[in-house]
Amino acid sequence: MSKLLSMREAIASLLPDGSSVAMGLQLEQTIPFAAAHDIIRQQKRGLTLVGPIFDIFADQMIGAGCVSHVIAAWVGNVMMGSAYNFRRGVESGRVKVTNMTNYSISLALQAAAMGVPFLPTRTALGSDVAQGSPFFLETTSPFPPHEKLHAVKALVPDVAIAHVHRADRDGNAHSWGNFGVMIEAVRAAKKVIVVAEEIVSAELIASDPNRTVIPGFLVSAVVECRWGAHPSPVQGYYKRDDAYFRQYHEQTKTPVDFANWAERWIYSRQDRADYMILLGACRAESLEVKKHAYAAQTDFGY
Repeated sequence: MSKLLSMREAIASLLPDGSSVAMGLQLEQTIPFAAAHDIIRQQKRGLTLVGPIFDIFADQMIGAGCVSHVIAAWVGNVMMGSAYNFRRGVESGRVKVTNMTNYSISLALQAAAMGVPFLPTRTALGSDVAQGSPFFLETTSPFPPHEKLHAVKALVPDVAIAHVHRADRDGNAHSWGNFGVMIEAVRAAKKVIVVAEEIVSAELIASDPNRTVIPGFLVSAVVECRWGAHPSPVQGYYKRDDAYFRQYHEQTKTPVDFANWAERWIYSRQDRADYMILLGACRAESLEVKKHAYAAQTDFGY
């Protein structure tokens, strides 16, 4: 069967209510906003969000009632500060938060990817991050000098959603730039949805195997979605839409404000193409790459 699905099909078939989903894995770039918006339109419920720093896509999912638990190092509007829906959700008790650090998230996912129950680390020793956390256990090294360590428990997401630059129909994916914890997450998760700016031939992917950071055998579904990471940047495709982050901050201060915003930008949009019509061709053109910076040619001959 083909792994190439529409966004609606991929989310409907692979992300049931109550799932834990790792997304927004590459920090401030290639954030899967289109996937988040489809999750909202499908009214998924009881999700646990797993990731490092969560930008406003998480705030949107929380505001829409999709999320009951967040496992992360930080949530907010990276450009503007607080995320209003997240704050309201936590203060009201509707959203549970498990505090992690960026590094401990990566260790928890890496442990799962390796198939081991935990990984030892010095991180978070002497801080209060580990207090009351189910992911940290103080332990002692069995080897001299028997130093005190933290054991960080493995974290296995039900689904990982990764936005990449390009992929073939089997899910073999090229990406470049900051990976954050994407590689750990796609190896740790039970199922993987790859969202690509463009679907290309298997021959093009095979021409640069070192850039194939997600192998197709890990992937459950592939979605082609141009502009699927907007307003976050995708190197070589488009830059960050700073105005969007400012406008979101200004327009979502109350639950009514957010409901109006979400109706305009999410619920009334059928898909990403419809979203881009609302964004406007002029604004999209202003975000496109103005100066390309290509890597040097690589020779895999022998």
